[in-house]
Parts: sequence; C-alpha cells; structure tokens
Amino acid sequence: MSLTAARPLKPWRWLMLPALMAIGATYLFAAPLHIFGLRLPEPVFAMVPAFAWAVIRPSVLAPFGVLVLGVFLDLFWGGPMGLWGLSLLSAYAVALTMRNMMTGQSRPMMWAWFAGAAGVAMLAGYLFSMLDSLAQPSILAVFWQFLATVLLFPFAHRLIDRFEDADVRFR
Repeated sequence: MSLTAARPLKPWRWLMLPALMAIGATYLFAAPLHIFGLRLPEPVFAMVPAFAWAVIRPSVLAPFGVLVLGVFLDLFWGGPMGLWGLSLLSAYAVALTMRNMMTGQSRPMMWAWFAGAAGVAMLAGYLFSMLDSLAQPSILAVFWQFLATVLLFPFAHRLIDRFEDADVRFR
C-alpha cells in the first residue's frame, strides 16, 4: 500500500518529468567541482526512471523514453552512440521481465532488485565499451559508478510509490 494518494497516470507526469529530472541531475553532477581533489561521482541518473517505469506498468512509451535518455547520455559524455541506450534498455528489459516477482516486495528487497538491474546495465555497458574500443575499461571505475548508481534507489522507490496504484487496469 502506498503512503501517498495515487496520482492520475498522465504521460507527462510519470514519463517526461522524471526524464527531465534525470537530465538535469546529469548536468548538475557534471560540474567541474572538486572536493579534496576528487570529482563528483557520475551515477547513471537515467537508471532511476528506467527501473521505475518497468515496475510501475508496461507501456509503449517507456522504452522510447529509456532510449532517448541513453542517447542523451551518449551525446553528453561523448561515448559511442547507442552504448547507454542499449545498456539501459537491457536493464529495463530485465526489470520488466521480473516485474511480477517484484510486486509486493519490501523496500530492501526492491533495492536489491534495483542493484541487479543496475548491475545488468553496467555489465552491458562494460561489454559494449570493450567491444567498441577493443580495450578493457577500468573495472574499479565501473564499480564506483555502479555503487553511486545503486545509492539512487530512494528516488526510484519514490517514483514507484507515487504512481504504482494510478492505473486502475492493473489493480
């Protein structure tokens, strides 16, 4: 049972707004700010809506939103085109496939599911980067990015909690 009242499921509220927030957070964390000589972490903020959209409900628009977020990350970070799009879509597909098993799980268990989906995205990104550059990316850097991304779960939980009861067709 959600703690807040269910909101109507309007596409701009559950698709556009989280996507714009992920893009804004990506811009914010890309600032050249150094604290004790260290840069800000670079979590994959697009993982939050990619996971939440798969859990909230199946939709035709959500995979296109995930692809657009992935292409934005590719253009923003200057990576190979399609790397993050394909990585995020693979995580979305895993979350969508396991959606029935996630229903009704506790918050720590959902965090573990989120970590698994983020792990799939990071592994896919790692393998696609390795295939593109014919060199092995730093495993430590991927691990830190994975850890920073997994810490974003409370935002995904809030998005899920806000819209999970909104569509009466799936009650």
